Order: sequence, then structure tokens, then C-alpha cells
Amino acid sequence: MSLESKVMEEMKEAMKAKNEAVLRSLRAIKAEIIKAKTDPGAGGVIDEATEQKFLQKMMKQRKDALEIFEKQGRADLAQKEKEEIEVIEKFLPKQMSEDEIKAAVSAIIAETGATSGADMGKVMGVASKQLAGKADGKTISAIVKSMLG
Repeated sequence: MSLESKVMEEMKEAMKAKNEAVLRSLRAIKAEIIKAKTDPGAGGVIDEATEQKFLQKMMKQRKDALEIFEKQGRADLAQKEKEEIEVIEKFLPKQMSEDEIKAAVSAIIAETGATSGADMGKVMGVASKQLAGKADGKTISAIVKSMLG
């Protein structure tokens, strides 16, 4: 079942349950699907990798906004972001734990032969590709930095 089909099914359920928070989040995902389909070169079809990319992007936007709202003491807006994050997470693959990321980064460092902070770009390039969709870029970067620094 495609992401679009899943989202439409969830939207029907959210409408029946009158769950505004879930409905708002699903509408945002649907808007991204439509935007991706209408991009030049997409030809009205999007693959799973593209879906994962824009879901990750949406997740990052929500987390950044949540952080800002919490710093500003805007609990009402922070709550909305938390609700949307929960819904988006359902459509993403399970995220790796910090220990799993450390193990993967350790293997990548050994594989690339990186020895210092100067090799961070080399390691990040491989890590970003291998862990795409499974781990947050900020977390990967922090772990790589700590292991090479």
C-alpha cells in the first residue's frame, strides 16, 4: 500500500473520530505528496525514497519548531508540533537508538580509514547515505564529531 493510500485511510478514520490534531498532520503529509508529484521530472509518480525524504524533512521542521516554541514558553504551539511529530513518525521507519548509531558510525570510520576531525566529511557522507531515514542528521553528526574528536 502506497503512502498516499495509507494517509487517505488514516484521514478517513481521523474525520470519523473528529480528531483535529491527527487530521491536521495528515493533511500536511498529503500536501507534501501532491507537491512531490507535481515537481518537474516526477511525472506524477513518487518513489519510496522520495516519500522518506520529505517525511524526514517534515519531521526535522517540526522538531526545530518544537525546540523554538519550548524556548519561548509557547506550550500551546509546542503541543501542536508534538502531535504532528507523533503522526509523521508512524509513516517513517523505526529510528535507530544512539547505541546502534554509534556502532554503525564506528564501522564506517573503520571502513573509511578516518582518524581525525579532518576526515569528518568523508565519514558523514557515507553515514548519511547508510543511515538515511533511520537516524537524525544532527545526532549522526554529533556522534561522528565525538568519535573523531
